[in-house]
Amino acid sequence: MSHAEDHAGTRRDFLYYATAGAGAVAAGAAVWPLVNQMNPSADVQALSSIFIDITSVDPGTQLTVKFLGKPVFIRRRTEAEIEAARATALSDLPDQTSGNPNKAGTDASDANRTLDDAGEWLVMIGVCTHLGCVPIGDGAGEFGGWFCPCHGSHYDEAGRIRKGPAPRNLDIPLASFVDDATIKLG
Repeated sequence: MSHAEDHAGTRRDFLYYATAGAGAVAAGAAVWPLVNQMNPSADVQALSSIFIDITSVDPGTQLTVKFLGKPVFIRRRTEAEIEAARATALSDLPDQTSGNPNKAGTDASDANRTLDDAGEWLVMIGVCTHLGCVPIGDGAGEFGGWFCPCHGSHYDEAGRIRKGPAPRNLDIPLASFVDDATIKLG
């Protein structure tokens, strides 16, 4: 093989790889907008977490905020509410799972359903787990918590189903304290 033939093969290989590389870049440029459109839009990302100022929530009162299209109950419980919720035996609960993504515990004990270890702050999605109605609070129902008047579901001070057709406890969203005055949802 002569030196000229060896040089021509190298040039041919270079042209082949350069063309293939340019084709790959062009294909990537064509496909990228299709893949990128599957990402959530800026308005959806902005709503994926919110910050709530809780300085105005006194013990025994509740703040309701809208998060991802659903009401969220933020209740600052009194010592009496905490004691009553902690005195409930797990065997008395129809749903014995905590449903709390914020804590490692899996049973429905009061300590596993609250945002803080002291049990003062309870954050729940305010949607009845039966048919999606919004329960009324402030000690409503037979167990001092929330009551769904649509079909008669009674929830206790920890948002646990105690009586009625609801199949499970009120759901708990992903939440955390940012500081002493702010809770982050999402």
